[in-house]
Amino acid sequence: MSDNHWREPLRWNTAAGASGKRAQVVCASMADVFDPEAPDGQRERLWNLMRETTHLDWQVLTKRPERILASLPPDWGDGWHNVWLGTSVEDDRVTNRIEHLVRVPAAVRFLSLEPLIGPLPNLPLRGIDWAIVGGESGPGARPIEREWVRDIRRQCRSAKVKFFFNQWGGVRKKETGRELDGRFYNEMPRPLTEAARARRQPGVAVALEMA
Repeated sequence: MSDNHWREPLRWNTAAGASGKRAQVVCASMADVFDPEAPDGQRERLWNLMRETTHLDWQVLTKRPERILASLPPDWGDGWHNVWLGTSVEDDRVTNRIEHLVRVPAAVRFLSLEPLIGPLPNLPLRGIDWAIVGGESGPGARPIEREWVRDIRRQCRSAKVKFFFNQWGGVRKKETGRELDGRFYNEMPRPLTEAARARRQPGVAVALEMA
C-alpha cells in the first residue's frame, strides 16, 4: 500500500477530533491482519497508526482469532479503547473461533455472521458485545433463511448483545434490502468512556455502556 494510503486515517482522525464525533474504520476489509503471511513490519506499522488515531474506532475482523494473542503489541494491556476485535462465523462448523476471540482482552468483541450460510442455534455469546448478520450476495449466492436470523436475534436479546442486520443479500441485494420483520436493526455497542475506564479495577474485563 502507498504511503498516501497509510496517511488517510491520520486525516480522518483530525477531522473526527475537530467534529467531536468518533469515526469508525473497517480495517483491511479485503485482507486479514492476522494472516501468518502478512508482509514483515506491516502489522507493527498498523499498531503504531492505531496508537496515533485515538478519535477513530478500528474494527478488525479476522478468520484467524487463534493468532490474535501472539500478534498483539506489548502495550496492549486489557485492550485499546479504539480497537474492536471480531471474528467471522458463517455456520456452526466454525463456532470454535469464538472461543479464541473471547480469550483476548478488547474494548469490544464482535461477530460477523455474514455471509450466514447455515443456522447457528447455540451461539456462545458470553464475552461478545455485538453481532452483525447478513446473507451472501452476488452470482451464486447461497440462500439465507429468515428463521436463522430471527433465532440469532433472539439469542442476542437473551445475552444482551447488540444486533445489527446488514442485508438479505442474494443476486439482487438492493432489491432484497435489509428490513427484518418490519424494522431495521442498526444496533451498535458503545465502549466505556475514558473516565469510566479509569475507574474500573485492574484486571476486570471491559464492560459496555449500551447505546
